[in-house]
Amino acid sequence: MSPFQEAESRWKKWRARIAAKPSLNLGYRIAVGVIGALVLAAGVLAIPYPGPGWLIVFAGLGILASEFEWAHRLLRFARTKYDEFMDWFSRQSLLVKGAGALLTGVIVLATLWLLGTFGLVGAWVGLDYPWLESPL
Repeated sequence: MSPFQEAESRWKKWRARIAAKPSLNLGYRIAVGVIGALVLAAGVLAIPYPGPGWLIVFAGLGILASEFEWAHRLLRFARTKYDEFMDWFSRQSLLVKGAGALLTGVIVLATLWLLGTFGLVGAWVGLDYPWLESPL
């Protein structure tokens, strides 16, 4: 038996022991639901930014899918649609790809401005312009 199969077997036995106790099983499913939902929400917030936004979304759905069938179906659907979009985007012209990069850059810069990053860093280097400050 491979190490992966051994780990899977141990996991299934451990999960079966939890499932045998209704109150413990309910608590476990609630914990998985809360953790999965938090990871999923963080991933959705991270999607427009450079980095692993979609990876975090898929991780959150994977956590939820470990206990909920609806999340498993949603994970399969989301992966399919993501792959289709990325295939479509890779076939697009340089103009469309550039527009996507520009939109991403605008979203990142707007977020940094709203969070006050430009005002903070500007103060460090002696730039004290009012427009660098966040309106929030």
